[in-house]
Amino acid sequence: MNLRQMEVFRAVMYAGGVNSAAELLHVSPPAISKVLAQATKASGLVLFERVKGRLIPTPEAHQLYAEIDKLWHGVEKVRDTSRELAEGTQATLRIVCSASLAPYLVSRTVAKLYERFPRLQCRVQVVAPDIINQQLLDRTSHLGIALAPHDHPNLETVKAYQCGLACVMRSDHPLAKKKIIKPADLAGLRVISSPESTPFGQTLRRAFGAAGEKMHKDFECTSSTTACWFAQAGVGVAVVDQVAIAGGLLAGLEVRPFQSSEKLPVRIIRNRYRPMSVVENRFVDVFDEVWQGNAR
Repeated sequence: MNLRQMEVFRAVMYAGGVNSAAELLHVSPPAISKVLAQATKASGLVLFERVKGRLIPTPEAHQLYAEIDKLWHGVEKVRDTSRELAEGTQATLRIVCSASLAPYLVSRTVAKLYERFPRLQCRVQVVAPDIINQQLLDRTSHLGIALAPHDHPNLETVKAYQCGLACVMRSDHPLAKKKIIKPADLAGLRVISSPESTPFGQTLRRAFGAAGEKMHKDFECTSSTTACWFAQAGVGVAVVDQVAIAGGLLAGLEVRPFQSSEKLPVRIIRNRYRPMSVVENRFVDVFDEVWQGNAR
């Protein structure tokens, strides 16, 4: 007997007749009778006897029903689990991301994701760039949202974006009067920089060009988000990736475009040997919506 035959046999036993079983399974009585005949043939047993127009289960049918009923609880559990996974009620999502992406882009994406999957079990870790690859390769995390290249043969880019640079300073800073900041405008000023040994530090070096020699770069930090905090405190002017100031979350800071052709890659990456879940695919779609909304 296959699962459909078992289902029909169980319904007839449970409901007490063909017509009631048809109502239970939302099919016609002839369809029930046809499958029941197939079940009888497949089992090699006489399952019912007709007495005064009614189907009476044989002793063998009662024994078989007891076993099928136990099995059916497992089948229903599979169906429930399948439904819950599709709806995200048992879903988990583990994200690892660069610091610049967490304050606005990732946080807004997760918030929107909870609208669709209110019982989602989610964990977000903000880590140094070199940790993102490791988390994905050992499958500690499902998706990585990375600023700057993270190439590895076992990692795959799911979605890619580019962001430019922005200059941030306190509202009372003289540069706040300008609409766009050029590298030469930073000459003689303390510029919160990033170590040149880092990819972002190299990006800033190229963006500043020859004007970088006239800047005071005596304060360094390794994160654009951190640089914004120190600019907010009045330590100096910071040139950061645009995703760090997305959404205008930092009060008391003025943001101006920084004139440079330099672009930083932002990528959603995954382990290419680990297929993506329903929730992970939805995260990618929602992140794209948040990105496009912020770009406008």
